[in-house]
Amino acid sequence: MSRAERLARWRPLALLLAAGLAVYGLLVHWWWTAPMLALGDRIAAVRDEELALRMEAAQRPAIEARLAELRAAEAADPGFLPEPDADLATAGLVNRLEAEVRRAAPNPLACEILSRTPMAVPGTPPFTRVTVQVRLRCDGVALAQVLHALEAGRPALFIDNLALGSLVAFFTAGQGMAEGRIDVTFDLHGYLRPTTPASARGVPGA
Repeated sequence: MSRAERLARWRPLALLLAAGLAVYGLLVHWWWTAPMLALGDRIAAVRDEELALRMEAAQRPAIEARLAELRAAEAADPGFLPEPDADLATAGLVNRLEAEVRRAAPNPLACEILSRTPMAVPGTPPFTRVTVQVRLRCDGVALAQVLHALEAGRPALFIDNLALGSLVAFFTAGQGMAEGRIDVTFDLHGYLRPTTPASARGVPGA
């Protein structure tokens, strides 16, 4: 059989195969295969989304428990001022100052409060700063005790703008001149506990 005869014999088969592929491409693929492939992709996407939702739902109790633990720890932390607003916190700062001065110097001549003036000093959101400008006149020992007690105690208080003034001598009856006292000014401040936005508290029963 010559080459021309072999080619003539296989040509109808080749044409039939080409026609079959064309029919598949025009009819079967676009009308059946392609939609089925797209449907399969959508089903896979839905399954992935369902799996993600199930994993999130499974983790939700642990996340809520952790949030509750953090909130409880925050509530128990004495670092913030316990008062709910700046006015009450200012009064609390003054009371704390007076208590520490009395504790450090039972004798009022050793340490006295000359002034305590509330100041409006902005804090860094979401923290509200409460500040009192203080002027004391104390001997060296009492002053050191007062400053240490204020900064080392709880709730956490901070001292800024400390300025030491002149040394003033004082007298007591029958003792002559006693130890000199230092005129000192500073800003005493603390921070209110940040308030939780309503949107972050969650909706009961949600």
